[in-house]
Amino acid sequence: MSLSASEGVLLGLGNPLLDMSADVGHAYLAKYDLKEGTALLAEPKHMPIYGELPTLGQVDYIAGGAAQNSMRVASWLLNKPKVAGYIGCVGNDNNAKILRQECEKAGVSVHYMEDASTATGTCAVLIAEKERTLCTNLGAANNYKISHYQTPEISAIVDKANVFYITGYFLTVSPDTIVEVGKHAAEKNKTFIFNLAAPFIIQFFTDALKATLPYVDIVFSNESEAAALGEKMGWGSDLHEIAKKLAGWDKVNKAKSRTVVFTQGAKATIVFRDDAVTEFKPIPLAADKIVDLNGAGDSFVGGFLAGFVQSQPLEKCIAAGHYCACEVIQRSGCTLPEKADFSF
Repeated sequence: MSLSASEGVLLGLGNPLLDMSADVGHAYLAKYDLKEGTALLAEPKHMPIYGELPTLGQVDYIAGGAAQNSMRVASWLLNKPKVAGYIGCVGNDNNAKILRQECEKAGVSVHYMEDASTATGTCAVLIAEKERTLCTNLGAANNYKISHYQTPEISAIVDKANVFYITGYFLTVSPDTIVEVGKHAAEKNKTFIFNLAAPFIIQFFTDALKATLPYVDIVFSNESEAAALGEKMGWGSDLHEIAKKLAGWDKVNKAKSRTVVFTQGAKATIVFRDDAVTEFKPIPLAADKIVDLNGAGDSFVGGFLAGFVQSQPLEKCIAAGHYCACEVIQRSGCTLPEKADFSF
């Protein structure tokens, strides 16, 4: 199927969050028993973080949530509004207004479900020596319901889309919606793209993940998530072998083979497609140019998607992903320069 970046062709679903990004240092992470570089859902012991951060120094408030970040980055690189859309649940509050404004300013069409009884979700992005640790209070994002997905308005948006992107974080909220998206994509021969998102998703939401994977055409993961998958599934620790096993997992739409993409930070990106492994080197960047690594993976996917919805070859999609990741890690949080310096 040839795609041409038409309006509404790309649709992301996930947990819309307002990121609160601050440089806190290692001692602060230790105070809350947080392991550097991980992502987790907030427990009761973590809740004071959200009130404390503004008292510790500068806090950057940025439209966040993994899939929402990727939609913003794809829209930025395409430089074309309304190609990308996004679905998730927010509260009826000022943070929701900020998210809507930031997404629409970036050219993303948002189709939020609103839950007036719950505050919009927030994510504490805790930076220590450039590495980010994510502690998420899902708030309203946790209340997304498949009934919203099934409304006539959203059904029309889904029908119009040809590429769907969801991350593993949404498995904690609405796995039934994910499966419905997967079924629709398989039946209509559309493309369903999924990101493993975090090791804890693989470790604790295994059944929901296994129910999702048969519908997935392209899988994204970083090296730590891939390693967690290899351990959980008994596939060993070799990333090439894990990619091969994942690509060969049971698939509903036999018309498309599954592509697997493993990013490794500054190391080569591993791609398994059509029974072959290829490695692509990211853009070299001096360590002193890195501000923080928050949003690196989301922006890589955003760049890839911008190429994919234009039917660009895989190599060009990967190059676009590397470019966007390189831009984002030179800034605070998942933010972008005014204009992209990349051409397909």
